[in-house]
Amino acid sequence: MGHLTSRDAYRNLEDRINWFTQGAPASETLTKILQVLFTEKEAKWVAKLPIRPFSLKKAAQLWGTSKAKAEKLLDRLCEKGLLVDSYDRGVRKFVLPPPMIGFFEFSLMRTRGDIDQKYLSELFYQYINVEEDFIKDLFLGMDTKLGRVFVNESVLMTEKTNHILDYERATHIIEEADFIGVGTCFCRHKNYHLGIPCKLNAPMETCLTFGNVARSLAEHGGYTRPIDKAEAKEILEMSYSYNLVQMGENVREHPAFMCNCCGCCCEALEAVRRFSPMQPIATTNYIPKINYNDCVSCGKCEKVCPILAISMQEKVVKGDGSFDTLHDSCQKNRPLDTTDTQKRRPVIDESICLGCGVCARNCPKKAITLQRRPIEVITPVNSTHRFVLQAIEKGTLQNLVFDNQAFANHRAMAAVFGTILKLPPLKQALASKQFKSVYLDHLLSAQKKSK
Repeated sequence: MGHLTSRDAYRNLEDRINWFTQGAPASETLTKILQVLFTEKEAKWVAKLPIRPFSLKKAAQLWGTSKAKAEKLLDRLCEKGLLVDSYDRGVRKFVLPPPMIGFFEFSLMRTRGDIDQKYLSELFYQYINVEEDFIKDLFLGMDTKLGRVFVNESVLMTEKTNHILDYERATHIIEEADFIGVGTCFCRHKNYHLGIPCKLNAPMETCLTFGNVARSLAEHGGYTRPIDKAEAKEILEMSYSYNLVQMGENVREHPAFMCNCCGCCCEALEAVRRFSPMQPIATTNYIPKINYNDCVSCGKCEKVCPILAISMQEKVVKGDGSFDTLHDSCQKNRPLDTTDTQKRRPVIDESICLGCGVCARNCPKKAITLQRRPIEVITPVNSTHRFVLQAIEKGTLQNLVFDNQAFANHRAMAAVFGTILKLPPLKQALASKQFKSVYLDHLLSAQKKSK
């Protein structure tokens, strides 16, 4: 009976985690991961918590215990990186982070002796890299992506380029942050335990977190090391030198994280290659273009592309300077003339290109430039905006709004509904349909009448 009770505790926790828009499909591997990270008691208690921010008072009520005992357990969960805390108008609030980007990463963001990180890395590899349900749901389950790529600023900082927006610049995100922490890269740390070293030999300490998340992780357990803006920019420049890709939360204002990712270890970049041509992360608003008159066919761009979007292909360069692929020339039955030459040229697969700029940075002849994409990539304003969009797309908006009365106050409800009112009419209709709120229907009707 004890065994069954233990299993039930972790299954209940899995159910609670799957109230998140970014959930974690049930599997034996997931259960083993949770057993490493949570004791049975912790699993039982966390399964009762809201997925949205809650107070100490709320936790004590849900657990049927005193505030003192509840706070002791909440502090322990924060120390283990299973909860993060913040202060809202002087009131301490707690939140259960999603699996990714969340407590999965936190478990490997520093060296720990309280858990077997090698065994945990093996479980993560099985769950993320072998079993496909989790990674597909995380990256392909919604139109609104979890993460977005930042453009390599040094490539764009020229007199002729002044159209880069603030939120597209990693340095702007750093400047705007009120607290910055740096921690160990989850992906490279995991691969280290698996005996798979980074091919770029990139540093481990490159993951930047911002705001309340960074502060909580620094104060509880030392998962991040507090740094100033100058050091954060130094880490950014160092990451550029290793040809790492900057990827952060897919929001314009106050993202919670920014990773510096290598193509060989990063789960997201691997997903780009694995699920091509589907795009699992939001690209930049830029696309590289090659000036073939300046290109010397050195092939360096092909080597440095983190997602293998560039390939060297045989080209038939015609006398007028234009070209076909050798395959296209054969298909057209176009005879070669004496002015034609055959060369290997880089070709960019724009359907999967992230627009990160690593290729342009490394081109020795500056033959690659970044140009604005013809269709702008839309980025959610903030985390609430992203949550609502993703919840609508997953059909889980009612979980976000009514989870254990997590939004049972006017200010929080106003934030959610305010976001919905700014959505396109189709998504507003989907939102209304999902949880049949008389209040929301009234707001939407009033908005239409006011236009």
